[in-house]
Amino acid sequence: MGRPLGPRCRVCRREGEKLFLKGAKCDTRKCPLEKRQYPPGEHSYRKAKYSEYARRLRETQKVKRYYGVSKTQFERYFEVASRKSGDTGENLLIMLERRLDNIVHLIRWAPNRTTARQLIAHGHIFLNGRRHKSASYLVKAGDTISVVSDESIRKNLKANMEASTRAVPEWIQVDTENMKAVISREPLRSEVSIPVEAGYIVEFLSR
Repeated sequence: MGRPLGPRCRVCRREGEKLFLKGAKCDTRKCPLEKRQYPPGEHSYRKAKYSEYARRLRETQKVKRYYGVSKTQFERYFEVASRKSGDTGENLLIMLERRLDNIVHLIRWAPNRTTARQLIAHGHIFLNGRRHKSASYLVKAGDTISVVSDESIRKNLKANMEASTRAVPEWIQVDTENMKAVISREPLRSEVSIPVEAGYIVEFLSR
């Protein structure tokens, strides 16, 4: 009998697609979804039929799990996105993509967003030259993100960068040598890292 799945792997298997919650492991053949591309359970291989409500609920849950935000946080983001001009779903995803913990992950300093939040909470990440401990901060164009001068921390973060095969988005400029990153602009909807039907989320939260 194989090794039991961890909670994050179960989430990906349940959703039927990679959410990259386990970091570098998701990019290798060790990813459970590479071995079995269907949810756990005796009859999980059977094609599930979802109602319209279930489809919208699944897309909403997928985004919350992907970015690691609570229900309250997610609803707050939705309220702000709905008040902005433009498409609400697009505004929502771009806001989530701009979270500081997500940026630290995209830079590849952390293998996943959970680790990124720990780095920020422990004071290892600086924003515009000052120690910053709010993982939910929404970065903006011109913001500079850097790492504490502790060599052991920098060594670990560089190891994370070398272990990752992901490419850094074009809207983030990274200085690997000095362990700094500059946000050159806000991300576009096409650059949001999670494949999701934003319209389903808007319809679900607008009920």
